[in-house]
Formats: sequence, C-alpha cells, structure tokens
Amino acid sequence: MFDNLLYQNAAGLLRDDIARGGLPGAVLLAGPDSSGKLTCALEIARVLSCTAAERRGQWLCDCPSCRRHKELASTNVLLAGPRDCSLEILAAQRAFLAAATDNAPYLLAARYLFVRAVRKLTMRFSQVLWEDDEKVSKIAPLIQAVDELLEQIDGTKPLPAHDRLEKICADTVKQAEKLAASFMYDALPISQIRRASAWARLKSPDGKKVCIIEHADRMNEAARNALLKILEEPPADTVFILTTSRRGAVMPTILSRVRTYSFVQRTEAQQAEVLARVFHADAGAGGGTIDGYLQTFLPVTPDAVRDCARAFYASVEQGAFPAVADMVKSCAGFEPRLLFRLFLAGVLDAQNTDALTARGSERAAKNAAALRECHANVVSYNQTPAAALESLWRELFAVCRAERR
Repeated sequence: MFDNLLYQNAAGLLRDDIARGGLPGAVLLAGPDSSGKLTCALEIARVLSCTAAERRGQWLCDCPSCRRHKELASTNVLLAGPRDCSLEILAAQRAFLAAATDNAPYLLAARYLFVRAVRKLTMRFSQVLWEDDEKVSKIAPLIQAVDELLEQIDGTKPLPAHDRLEKICADTVKQAEKLAASFMYDALPISQIRRASAWARLKSPDGKKVCIIEHADRMNEAARNALLKILEEPPADTVFILTTSRRGAVMPTILSRVRTYSFVQRTEAQQAEVLARVFHADAGAGGGTIDGYLQTFLPVTPDAVRDCARAFYASVEQGAFPAVADMVKSCAGFEPRLLFRLFLAGVLDAQNTDALTARGSERAAKNAAALRECHANVVSYNQTPAAALESLWRELFAVCRAERR
C-alpha cells in the first residue's frame, strides 16, 4: 500500500487511517509541487476500491479493480483541476521507448508510466465533467483518438514493432498536446464542481468513489462556495481528495471540513532516487531534481526564456518597443504554456525595484497585477501570446513612465 509514494510520511499516516477505517470523507494533500500528491490521491482511490482479500491494497494486486485503477481507467474516479501534463508525458515516453528497445525487466512498469501520464490529462475531460458543454464536440474526437492509440499498447498484448511503437507514442503525444493547448483551463470552472457534486451523489455498485480536485486554491469564489456545499455533507460512499501547493490560499471554511496530510520537499538525493526508480533517468539528470529533469523536455531551456524575459523588461525601461513576434518565436510559441509562466516570472524577477521604498512597492504591485492579467488573457481568454505581450509592454511602460514623473 502506497509503495509508489516515496519519502513522504503522509503515506504511513494514510495507511494507518485506511486500515482502521478512519479515513474521512474529505482530505487535503498539501505540499510542494512534484512531491507526489496526485500519485497519492490516485493510490488512495485504488486502495479503497481493491477487492482482494489477502493482498488488499498492494501495488502488485491484480484484482479487476486494481487493474483498472493502475490503467487510470476506473469509472469510480473523477479527476478535475488544472495541470500541465506535457513534460511528464514526454519523460514517460522516453522511459517507455528506452525500456522497449532494451526489453528491460521494468518494461511493464514503463508502459504503465506512459499510459498513466497521458490519462492524468485525459481524465480531466471526462464526459461527467463536461456534459452539455459546447466544447464537448471538439474534445470528444481527441479523447477517442488517444484511447484508440493507447489500446494498441495494451499490456495484455505483445508490443508492436519498435518503429510502429515510436509512431504510436508520437501520435499520442501530439493528440495530448493538442488537447491540453486547446482546452486546459487555469482555474476550475464552477460548472465542473456542480457536475462532480451530482456524480458524487450517485450510488456505485463497485465500492468507494473518489473525486480528486487538484490545485484547490485555484478556484474563483463561486466555485469555492459550490465545493464547500458538497463538503459540508459529503455522500457516504464518496471521498473527496483536494490537493494544493498553497494551503494558505485555500478558503478557511474548506480547510475546516477536510483533514490535511502534509507533504514535504524531498532532498535532492531523494529526488534523484525517485527519478531513477520512476523515470529510469541517469543520476544527476536535470540537476538531480524532479522539476529540473522534467524541464529538460522543454523545447527551450528555462535559462533562454529568462534571458528573453530580461530583454523584454529592459525594453520597458528603455522605452523601446521590442520585437514581440521574434521573442514568441524564440520561446517556441510558448508551448507548452509552462514556458509562458516561466517568461512572466522572469519579467517579474527582472524588475529593478527597491521593494523597501513606498514607490518601489507600489510599482512592484502594479507590475504584478499587469502580469497576472497577461497570464489570464492567454490561459483563460485565449488571447495570443504576442497580443498579450504587446498589451503587457504598454502597461508596464505606463507604470515605469508614471514613476519617473
């Protein structure tokens, strides 16, 4: 039980609570990014639905329920909330193809890794969550294409020839990237909270249902209030699992209705072991940290993005409008969107602002507000990065010019 959650004391606490039947109907997994919170949430769902008598909850359990959960194909799990899955999918693809080439003893585990990485994305587009949404007609063909591709690497069948396998993986990644770029949201919509609540109240013949909501801190007030309503009286056969990397940003009334399990930042040595055991990466890859390793799959290095961000802000201070189109191109069009967040963080860091002065603090606050609006314009309102950066430059320049008067 929780064999795949490494170096987190929360695993032992959860194991004990589940064993004695003391797991509450709503829990919060809180801790840093890449600390295993989603892995833990999915493992809770698997353990609660396991039907084995002797090997209950063990990762190697092969009961029908555990097989579905390990494939992330169980109808008893609902997964919602924003997440950038692109780098994990690419890292899992590399591990899977390398294992297939070498016919490695961990080939089956590598296949699970790839399938699960992809389904961590596609599960967020369940018909349960998107019912009656006008985007369903565009989302459904992408989901179907991904499912048909994954069927070709089903673990019960021999793997296709390597050239064919490479094409299947590449096509899967392409469809997943299109799905994420076109339809992933930055804040969980209230409509999905309401649909999840209705789903939670339906009886299931197959044991406990689990509703996982990632980044519970990233909801508007209406969505938070809708979630609070279902958490006040959660259905007896449904467990709600919320995750966050910013516990202080979660609404206090929600915190009062969940039991928190805290996750910690793993040491670099521990992260290196996670990389070796999960992704079969070489020691020291990406600096030996999980985030560092995943960022090696970006089409542009984070340092190059930060350099571009510094040049952008320098142009603000100099009053010289930059070649925005060239910047967007040099940053790979900001796909995946993580590149855009890195760029905006770089702009924020590039400010030559003395935050100890009243004027410096005021400018920093105005710039931060402009950066948040720029991010929302791209992620939530589908503005092109080039148009958003042109507007951002004008706003930052106006702040800079006003301060000099």
